[in-house]
Amino acid sequence: MTPADGSRGGVPTLEITGAVKRYANGHLAVKGVDLHADEGEFVVFVGPSGCGKSTLLRMIAGLESVTEGEVRLKGRVVNDVEPADRDIAMVFQNYALYPHMSVYDNLAYGLRNRKIPKPEIDRRVREAAEMLQIGEYLARKPGALSGGQRQRVAMGRCIVRDPAIFLFDEPLSNLDAKLRTQMRLEIRRLQRRLGVAAVYVTHDQVEAMTLADRIVVLNGGRVEQIGAPVEVYNAPASTFVASFIGAPAMNLFPAEAEGGAIRVDGGSAPAPARARGAVTAGLRPEKARLVPAGGGLPFTVETVEELGATRLVHGHVGAASFVVSLEAGVSPPGETCAVTADPADVHLFDRGSGARL
Repeated sequence: MTPADGSRGGVPTLEITGAVKRYANGHLAVKGVDLHADEGEFVVFVGPSGCGKSTLLRMIAGLESVTEGEVRLKGRVVNDVEPADRDIAMVFQNYALYPHMSVYDNLAYGLRNRKIPKPEIDRRVREAAEMLQIGEYLARKPGALSGGQRQRVAMGRCIVRDPAIFLFDEPLSNLDAKLRTQMRLEIRRLQRRLGVAAVYVTHDQVEAMTLADRIVVLNGGRVEQIGAPVEVYNAPASTFVASFIGAPAMNLFPAEAEGGAIRVDGGSAPAPARARGAVTAGLRPEKARLVPAGGGLPFTVETVEELGATRLVHGHVGAASFVVSLEAGVSPPGETCAVTADPADVHLFDRGSGARL
């Protein structure tokens, strides 16, 4: 049975306790982060630019110092351990390949520095190349490869090292959308096959949802929520998480809660009965239902966005923009209609702090 903190038992591959990063100018980039990654677990840091996710990853790697707190790898405190001695392998956004070396030499470089015997280097390089389907490119230079092929080489360089943990710093951001989707699946497949813990940084919440065993949502250097993708999606801990996770994002709007209902502009819809007074209400676009006027919260249709399998109906509930997702071919019941939902699908947040009620 998995413990209540989400760990799988034993010593976590990665454990971060009270991590703080303060720069010389006083700027606090990371503000007391606690988290862990178990053996074989894929953990994704997600958040907007400047939230501290890349800084935290670099603290794990040893590329940024830890101002306060501890970083442990396999139970060993590594705050003062050099990056080369941390038993990590990192894939960067720009791949960081040596342009003058062949693919083979790029894969073998780190092993040669560690004085690994030549036969063992050759075995690891060719095994990784076969796994990543880049065997035919071993004699080429990185400049002769496509973006996706260079990404595979960067991943191969990690695999041959047989590290305790993989670190990925937005590795797919330079690829086009189709290739990004393909490489995302390949990274997840490889990580599962190898059974090595991984920490992955992205600002793309779709990447986070599809890759992660657990998501760490960061905002302003702090952790907003840690949980499985479905948990973070279905029970966001704050309005920030609700608005960041999901495409399109959760609808958030001011409402008055009372007696198992929320009220806006004279209309009402069923809601959980646990709150009273001024709240911020939230409703996922795919959970909202459009009904004839008078049957819920007043909604005026402004535009319909066709997406093929679905269509997004844009309008307003009160003063707040609101989106409803409908199946293809389904139309709103009029230009003026109403929004309702099952009570379990309505999320209520504190109007001031944004915390989930």
